[in-house]
Amino acid sequence: MPDPELVDHFPAPAAKPAPGTKRRRWLRVAMWSVAGLVVLFALAVGGSVLWLRSVTLAALPQLDGAEQISGLSAPVTVARDEHGVPHISAATQDDLWMAQGFVTAQDRLWQMDTLRRNANGELAEILGRALLKHDEAQRVLEIRNTAHRIYANLPADERARLDDYARGVNLFIAQHQDSLPPEFRMLFYKPQPWSGTDSISVGLMMVQTLDTHWDVKLGRARVSADLHNAKLEGDLYPVGSWRDHPPTGVQVDMTQPQPAPPPASDDDEDEKTQASAAGSRRPAGPVPSQNRVSFKSEAPSSADLGNLRALPGLPVCDGCVSGSNNWVISGKHTASGRPLLSNDMHLDLSVPNIWFMADLRAPGYHAAGVTLPGFPFVIAGHNEHVAWGFTALLADVQDLYAEKLDGKGNYQAPDGTWKPLGIDRETIRVRGGKDVRLDVQWTDHGPLLNPILREKTQPVALKWTLYDPAFNVLPVYAMNTASNWAEFSTALSHWNWPTQNVVYSDDQGHIAYHAVGAVPIRAGGPIEIPIDEMDPRHEWQGYIPFDDLPNAFDPPSGFLATANSRVTTDKSPYTLTLEWVDPYRAERIYKLLQGRDGLTPKDMIAVQTDIYSEVDQELAHRFAYAIDHTPDADDRLRKAADLMRSWDGRLSVDSGAASLVTRTRAALARILLESKLGSDAEDYSWAESNFAEEEIVMHARPDWLPKNYKDWDELLSDAVREGMKTGKAPADVSQWRYGSWHVIDLEHPLGAFLPFVGRIAGTGAQPLSGDTITVKQVGRAFGPSQRFTMDWSNVDGSTEDIVLGESGNPLSPYFRDQWKDYYGGTTFALAFSAAAVKAHTRHTLLLEP
Repeated sequence: MPDPELVDHFPAPAAKPAPGTKRRRWLRVAMWSVAGLVVLFALAVGGSVLWLRSVTLAALPQLDGAEQISGLSAPVTVARDEHGVPHISAATQDDLWMAQGFVTAQDRLWQMDTLRRNANGELAEILGRALLKHDEAQRVLEIRNTAHRIYANLPADERARLDDYARGVNLFIAQHQDSLPPEFRMLFYKPQPWSGTDSISVGLMMVQTLDTHWDVKLGRARVSADLHNAKLEGDLYPVGSWRDHPPTGVQVDMTQPQPAPPPASDDDEDEKTQASAAGSRRPAGPVPSQNRVSFKSEAPSSADLGNLRALPGLPVCDGCVSGSNNWVISGKHTASGRPLLSNDMHLDLSVPNIWFMADLRAPGYHAAGVTLPGFPFVIAGHNEHVAWGFTALLADVQDLYAEKLDGKGNYQAPDGTWKPLGIDRETIRVRGGKDVRLDVQWTDHGPLLNPILREKTQPVALKWTLYDPAFNVLPVYAMNTASNWAEFSTALSHWNWPTQNVVYSDDQGHIAYHAVGAVPIRAGGPIEIPIDEMDPRHEWQGYIPFDDLPNAFDPPSGFLATANSRVTTDKSPYTLTLEWVDPYRAERIYKLLQGRDGLTPKDMIAVQTDIYSEVDQELAHRFAYAIDHTPDADDRLRKAADLMRSWDGRLSVDSGAASLVTRTRAALARILLESKLGSDAEDYSWAESNFAEEEIVMHARPDWLPKNYKDWDELLSDAVREGMKTGKAPADVSQWRYGSWHVIDLEHPLGAFLPFVGRIAGTGAQPLSGDTITVKQVGRAFGPSQRFTMDWSNVDGSTEDIVLGESGNPLSPYFRDQWKDYYGGTTFALAFSAAAVKAHTRHTLLLEP
């Protein structure tokens, strides 16, 4: 029997836990641990949000009161209107440029820093290795070194203005080290001092955007080698069209039928003759074989070409060609009897907007409009006497030369001699990685592009007007201060790049147009593929004289318009390019405005936002006809035909027919190109590709009918099916709203790296009307970057708006306040006179010495 004392001192063993008790205990521990982590994560996120909000609020600029900046000779007044637009008044022009730099930095400093880094190839330093290829491309293209050359050779007065602007930017940086824009804080770096060279780099970024064409030439080399058929190549690469309306100022009767386009023919000479009669500048065929370089076997791949277009930030969506619309109307056609001038410049859309609106005033200078953050003056707008607007001329100012190297550091010059390659040694700083060394080699033509072509290719040099050491003048200031056409056109005569179409009006009632920019003269004419460097016919022989570029002054029609399509006629003395943009926007503008009287500014915004497409409607009818003649068409396909047949041609967000037509056209283009080019179909890029498709389809060119289709009706019906399939059309195609998939979605540059920034600063996907060939030319992140109308009968009633707003700070009331007007197709006046500015002033900041 057990000892009672032992029993008292030694308790019985504990009962064995029930099954699952231990498991539940660990489960509770795990649940509490997860809950704790969730709480910690929530606190971290909440703390990050609060921190971001705090630094963003701290970065809001001072809008009222006074702020001291050293170097001013007298106080400067910065009056901001209801949209935050600064109206800057200074006692001297030197003070004005300093104030402009300071005020622009208040709202856009981080954007300015990224613009110069983008141009100079310095983004990897802050964003890491993901931007290395971009930086390598910019270094090879010599943007930064070219900016240094231009700045060093500027006239002293021009250099002084850039230096004044840089001084204002640097004073802002120095005085706001603890309240810099939040992007600097998030990326843990501070901006380097601004310089006059940086301003030029920012300007050259725009030149690069508007004048780059060499990637298209590389793509055409591959396509040409695949086709090996002059007629097919001519179909894919039209040069102008019968729809074009060059800005000659000659009255055109828009009520008469257009001349018939050239029919399909196996006789090239007959086709060439008919094309000329129809007003087409279409070439008889591709470049003669003796001018070609065998480039197919070693040319860049399709993926490589896509990367080349994306690296410098060029538009890559189909049909998104950096272009624009502009027009000018004399007083005899306006309700007021005074001229109207309108301009909307089409570019990639960014957050914040590429433009910054401003009104700048000092003795001897008063101009208002849009400015480029990082660059002084007004780029497009008006002063007290003249107004102007731009579209891209897109003249051919770049050539590719296949060079011969000896492997010993020498290249063969056009005269047959051997010369040593020039070398620029570049160092690219990479965040979180080692510096990258890059040697950029030069011939007399320009830099060798091979370091950015990735795949092995023969040596190719880029010749570009930008590299001409004789071009070191920036005539923007002279344009801003001109008081009449004589002074303004003299300023334009010094414009070298980018090539542009400029429309003009003034307070005396005159209107005018002039193409501007340095366009090379080539004995053999422009060429769209790499050139044998030993072929002297394609060496440049000077530049087209300014007076020989297309121009008009006070034309009989009282109307001039451009939209990037052909501006030359058969009588023009020089060929400017072989690649014009599709003619549809210009054609539509002429039909809407030419010959009308009593026009008002309200009519101008209506045209700028027009979403009717004649060619889309025309093709919709052709697709419907094809379905009608397809025996096996099902009920869904026939319903699609009925929708397209009754469509009004407007690409509105609620239209089912717009979805059908645009998706069908994309599917059809893919079918046609892949039937001839296979996987190289992605290499095809041409600014008149939509016109090429129209001609091929409407003429039912037999050479383009794929072998697996018996006729064009079968092909087009199948394209409708494929368009609905790839576009994921609903069962009831009448419910396929265009705006359900065709959207505008603007993102902050850091959105790809920091998604929460994108959610705060971006627009999100919004239904989008129009397409790339309507007057309202748009894409997902592409379209009009501003809208301007100058009314000389009411200068203070002249209108201007940009996409989002003036500020780059998401917590500013002026960050997104213009979006409603932009997205809704309305606009507002930009005050100009002292009285109007005073009436619209909401904030006043005094900058004191």
